[in-house]
Amino acid sequence: MTVLVSLVEHAPARGFPLPDAVGRALAGLKILGEAAPDAHEPGVWRLRAGSRVGAVAVAVPGVETVTVRITPKVPVPRLFFLLGYSKDPHGWRDGTVDAAEHTELLPALAHAVERQTDRALGRGLLQGYRSVEESSFVVRGRVRETEQIRRRFGMSLPVEVTYDEFTTDIAENRILRSAVDRLLLLPGVPKAVRTRLVHQRARLADITPVVRGQALPLWRPTRLNTRYHQALHLAEAVLDGSSAEHRPGGLRIDSFVFDMNRVYEDFVCVALREAMRPYGGRSVLQARGTHLDEGHSVRLKPDFIWYTGAGVPGIVADAKYKVDKRRSYPNEDLYQMLAYCTALGLTEGHLVYAKGNAPHASHRVRRARTVLHQHALDLDQQPALLLAEVRALTRRMVTGAGEGGS
Repeated sequence: MTVLVSLVEHAPARGFPLPDAVGRALAGLKILGEAAPDAHEPGVWRLRAGSRVGAVAVAVPGVETVTVRITPKVPVPRLFFLLGYSKDPHGWRDGTVDAAEHTELLPALAHAVERQTDRALGRGLLQGYRSVEESSFVVRGRVRETEQIRRRFGMSLPVEVTYDEFTTDIAENRILRSAVDRLLLLPGVPKAVRTRLVHQRARLADITPVVRGQALPLWRPTRLNTRYHQALHLAEAVLDGSSAEHRPGGLRIDSFVFDMNRVYEDFVCVALREAMRPYGGRSVLQARGTHLDEGHSVRLKPDFIWYTGAGVPGIVADAKYKVDKRRSYPNEDLYQMLAYCTALGLTEGHLVYAKGNAPHASHRVRRARTVLHQHALDLDQQPALLLAEVRALTRRMVTGAGEGGS
């Protein structure tokens, strides 16, 4: 028996009758914002979605499978835009990803991956050179002398060799094959889409999938693999967001989730970087080399720093996805931004929220020259309008940096 639990991102907690094993598994995954037994009704668990959206299936052997679907507040096509733009801002085009009639995240993504994979493979599988290291009785390519001595102790055969092989079993095809395999195991993929995914897997039958736990093979965008780009970006999103594990008692958990905090943060950083290009200088995302103290023991990691042409910090910004409307903008974010401004020697700092209570607010810090700005982006608007709003925000930041004399 299959039990479906539907939640909405950041909606209030609701009670659901669930086996205790399933409730404990959901609580242990830490995917939901809240998963706890109801204090008044035995057998009922109170569930609340946080910032993670997608689907989780918990299978109890011989009993039932509980599938939790978490719907994002932003429309699915808009979520695809945020994902696609952050991965490839120059390759993104409106309508590139077709979500068809699917309004839920996983079915829409599965459909998009299948369509893009079909387009990528329309002219046959991409071929390329792959470096191979193996033991051989025939010398081919170059002898790995160190390995030959270490493993063969002076024996002449077999020979440890390395060579380049022209094959279809390359990184691009391996990523597509692995994503298709993963989607076929996830709950909630429609039957029609699943059938088409099986067809794509047949086309990739001779390709080696990535073993679970291994890092994805690296690929580099080139003119030769242009037709693969969109499919690969979507496939990487599937592989980054999916996981499977077994728990004591035979529980099997399959999940596919996106953290909207990370999705929004990645989008804002990339969009700011692209909008800053006309102004020259250099943009740094997730700046890890920043410290609060002179002893470099307190590490800071601003989401975005723009350096002027002289290499001096000019703008610092941090992306914040969720605003609790009951508390307005959180004070903790202001303290964090003040630390960034102090460490970088800036008189202005910028917090960029998803649409909240107000489009803009600013705070001048007492006994200091620092002004902290809180901006809000409206994610409900069309992509072109959203990017225009980011460019307007960038102009405001640049103007403020010039007036501040930093």
